[in-house]
Amino acid sequence: MHAATRPTDSASGPASQGALDEIFQQHHTRVVRAAYRVTGNAADAEDVLQTVFLRLARRERPPGPPEALGPYLHRAAVNAGLDLLRSRQRAKAVPLLDDGWDGEDPSPGPEQQHAGRELKDRLRQAIAELSPRAAEIFTLRYLEGYGNKEIAQLLGSTQTAIGVHLHRSRGLLQESLASFVGDPS
Repeated sequence: MHAATRPTDSASGPASQGALDEIFQQHHTRVVRAAYRVTGNAADAEDVLQTVFLRLARRERPPGPPEALGPYLHRAAVNAGLDLLRSRQRAKAVPLLDDGWDGEDPSPGPEQQHAGRELKDRLRQAIAELSPRAAEIFTLRYLEGYGNKEIAQLLGSTQTAIGVHLHRSRGLLQESLASFVGDPS
């Protein structure tokens, strides 16, 4: 294993600047994308990127083998994004609105834009109210597009456990959003 592929120069020392720069170049887009999907805001995604790489730089040991670095950083971005949403919710601050509409209709009217942003904000708030594990699993599945098998491998769990978490999370989110989208029952 070459020293340039590892985030640290030694097993107990802080990450070298060169190794950290290389890791940043290889993974920053993935981290920002994952953070944006969770937070819905480009500025917040950049804050999450900074948080993730500051945490990585402060680590005394690498988070695992080099091939596990991508999934590690992805999970770190999802978790940091969820932490940001939760801290806003605890502080009763209003999250910033999306930078733009990303729906399928190329020319939504103002009412559609507002309703879409409000639904996204409410969904993000509802996800932040889930347990950290459930929020992470839900985000990986429905915002990042991972399959249950991939999530189970990333989190060291079973597909059955992932399925149970997702089922429960969908039920909780459905209850939480029922008043906004209109209860079908």
